[in-house]
Amino acid sequence: MQRRHFEVFRPLCPVCLRAGSGEQRLQLATVFAEHNSDVAQGILHCSLATCRHEYPILDFIPVITPTLRRHLSDRAVELLVRDDIDADLEGLFGDAMGPDSWFDVLRQTLSTYGWDAFGDQDPQEPQAPEHNAPGAARKCLAELLRLAPPTPPTARILDLGCAAGRTSFELAATLPDALVLGLDMNLSLLRLARRAAHGEALYPRRRVGLVYDRRRFPLTLPGAARVDFWACDATCLPFAPATADLAVALNLLDCVADPPALLAMLAKTLRPGGEALLATPYDWSTRATQPEGWIGGHSQRGPHAGAAEPLLHMLLRGQNWLVRGEKTHFPWHTRLHDRSTVHYDAHLLALARPNA
Repeated sequence: MQRRHFEVFRPLCPVCLRAGSGEQRLQLATVFAEHNSDVAQGILHCSLATCRHEYPILDFIPVITPTLRRHLSDRAVELLVRDDIDADLEGLFGDAMGPDSWFDVLRQTLSTYGWDAFGDQDPQEPQAPEHNAPGAARKCLAELLRLAPPTPPTARILDLGCAAGRTSFELAATLPDALVLGLDMNLSLLRLARRAAHGEALYPRRRVGLVYDRRRFPLTLPGAARVDFWACDATCLPFAPATADLAVALNLLDCVADPPALLAMLAKTLRPGGEALLATPYDWSTRATQPEGWIGGHSQRGPHAGAAEPLLHMLLRGQNWLVRGEKTHFPWHTRLHDRSTVHYDAHLLALARPNA
């Protein structure tokens, strides 16, 4: 956790925010390891004497969520998985645990997002047609920035659902006066992003089935020194109102339990006149969102026959969002293995908050 980001974004206790106990600052209570003002291991705690909830910092990543116990129970193994063992030994573990094990799911996730984020700089990556090449998230962000270039000031940027972090680095490179904070709940992806910030990519690239090839190569990422990564819940951000100038959420709306709550949280966290860049393929799944929370995709007997786009626009108008730019169909692809790529059609929206 970079001290500069901690001081600028001034995180609050999410437990107190959710309980309505006010805006209680988090304090850096203990530092166990630090490198050049970057805290590798430590503990944050709430400044309210009657709360005193604690939040860990491990591998440079602060975990600041209102459901810390459940989150660590579900995902702490991602912080404890070793990356110093031989690739063949790792492969043996994968074969032994088999498909659909937590280890297999973890490696598939790292493969998919690591490849898209950094495969363009991998000297071993085979040449692929443009529609199947790495960089779908990066291209999506570039299109949104083209549709609606951010209006200054853009000193504080939140990249929600940042995954392996390439879009966070791209934002820093595009907006050289900004501090960028990449936020995600997936701890293994955040570890990958933090390693990338230090100039190296390391991830398992899935070839087929349970066969993975370890990829390790240097990275050149302009602006990386102005990027940090935290584990936070996008629907309960630990920040005061009007903290951010720009918020980005690519393919996140259909991955949270309460999509309207995500939009409301963005509206609260952005300053008046602040802007948001969204992309979603409306690829709903009950693992993330129960059908009653979907924006479209059901109730085809209603006035919009189950279409998502008009319902999203109604929701945006109800929350007083202004639409600065829109593209209803933008190609997005996700690589699963050498012979499988999933292609999506994302809906892009550039939004703004009213100035008053």
